[in-house]
Amino acid sequence: MDPLSRALKLDDADDVAIARDALTSGTTLAEFGGLVARADVPAAHKIALRPIAVGEAVRRYGQIIGFATDAIVPGDHVHTHNMSIGSFDRDYAFSSDVKAVAPAAQPLTFQGFRRADGRVATRNYIGVVSTVNCSATVSKRVAQHFAAPGALAAYPNVDGVVPITHSFGCCIDHNGEGIQQLRRTIGGYVKHANFAGVLVIGLGCEANQMGALFVAENVESGSMIVPLVMQELGGTQKTIDAAIAAVNEMLPAANRVEREPLPVSHLSIALQCGGSDGYSGITANPALGAAVDLLVQHGGTAILSETPEIYGAEHLLTRRAVSREVGEKIVERIHWWEDYAQREKGSIDNNPTPGNKTGGLTTILEKSLGAVAKSGSTPLMGVYRYAEPVDTHGLVFMDAPGYDPMGATGQIASGANLVVFTTGRGSCFGAKPAPSIKLATNTKMFNRMRDDMDINCGDIMDGSATVRQKGQEIFDAILRVASGEPSRSEALGVGDDEFVPWMIGAQM
Repeated sequence: MDPLSRALKLDDADDVAIARDALTSGTTLAEFGGLVARADVPAAHKIALRPIAVGEAVRRYGQIIGFATDAIVPGDHVHTHNMSIGSFDRDYAFSSDVKAVAPAAQPLTFQGFRRADGRVATRNYIGVVSTVNCSATVSKRVAQHFAAPGALAAYPNVDGVVPITHSFGCCIDHNGEGIQQLRRTIGGYVKHANFAGVLVIGLGCEANQMGALFVAENVESGSMIVPLVMQELGGTQKTIDAAIAAVNEMLPAANRVEREPLPVSHLSIALQCGGSDGYSGITANPALGAAVDLLVQHGGTAILSETPEIYGAEHLLTRRAVSREVGEKIVERIHWWEDYAQREKGSIDNNPTPGNKTGGLTTILEKSLGAVAKSGSTPLMGVYRYAEPVDTHGLVFMDAPGYDPMGATGQIASGANLVVFTTGRGSCFGAKPAPSIKLATNTKMFNRMRDDMDINCGDIMDGSATVRQKGQEIFDAILRVASGEPSRSEALGVGDDEFVPWMIGAQM
């Protein structure tokens, strides 16, 4: 990028440019023929390049991001005061842009843990999983016991004991879709490769019964998967004592596993973005997409998610679908969300948060176009339900809401053993048992929040790096963190409280 330009036009068809820094009213943009800003335009916000009539489409990335609600003249600040979402037809052109992926000429490895059944982990934790909110305190107390200084000193290969707690599990249809999805999510964590062993703790009378959970998710109890029921054991303290004893039994076996060189094809990466801004779709998201292309070349898997955050950009994914059937699954999910929003008397355009809008994103269409950039350019190989096990390699999509912890929870339950999270406003996120790498979209935020950010992608906007260069940097960081290097969120101890299942269905 030209470091002297004050604003960026991303596609020849665009009606707006993106301010690289704040523009004051009266600023002249020589790169656009002497265009004069008619109002203050905050950094990462949009300035109009041509006249746009009321009701006319507004384009960014060469795609529709909304429609003018007032007449817009060149130099106007374009945002929520003069643009909003609207309906329009998408050309899905199923599978029309599928590009063959050339395998990497020199296969790479990372230092991972190989489980006895062949699964591969990036971390070596013991999990303490609640079936219901009523056992959450017990689960946390057990994890706290092993968080004490020196508690795990004799077990250097064990990364810690992690509580997986939530606020659900009861007063829900015993056979409905909601409890099935909750069990699928919990089951995905119980069977996750990053857990060497797991305690599953229930109260005893909840709807999410331990036995039904184990049967539904094909979980077998044993020395490294131990179910405990509080009402059967005699209550809170007795369960805590029994759980601590069970973890102590697991620790020697968990400690015996050691890292070894393993193919990158064993990596499954959850792609997330949160606290987005107007730079997200220019810097961090496309840079992550470049890293995803490298990952897929090495046989790895990338899981795109958050269906409301591909709304308005789904046609870019259907064109890359490996088959029409895969593309139709994306469209079906979009229609489900449209119906869901209408049924709940909401708007699918509610997804850009106040922080997103302050950061320059006006509609969900604009946010989605930037969010899809995380997926790179390789074919879309599959579409999965929330927390459904991912059983293919390459780029896939998993249905989830746009709430980051909820989406990441489903991706980890689906098998993601690492998370890469882009943010413009500065999300402070971790998601044990999967390590989380955070990418800053702009240099100012990166410098302000260095303790939380792993990589600065703002130097793309600053003109000192390209998307391809930054993608390589992200890919290299993925291999280092997968091999045991702590991410920033891990160094801060973040990640014990980010298990947020997507609960659907009535609470009774």
